[in-house]
Amino acid sequence: MSFDIRLPIGLLFLAIGALLAGLGLTGDAASLRIADLGVNIDLAWGGFLAGFGAVMIILTLLARGAAKR
Repeated sequence: MSFDIRLPIGLLFLAIGALLAGLGLTGDAASLRIADLGVNIDLAWGGFLAGFGAVMIILTLLARGAAKR
């Protein structure tokens, strides 16, 4: 069995994304007025990072399943 770098990378991005999204959900609304765009950038990027981490983990699981065949 070889080492697959996608698993630790996926876990790292998933954890950072979850933390950033949690900050976006519970953060102060006044900090959104800095750019005055009305977009919660922490929540958006947290979701993107968590999604990327989930894709990396899914790719790892698919590769392990294909290797067993």
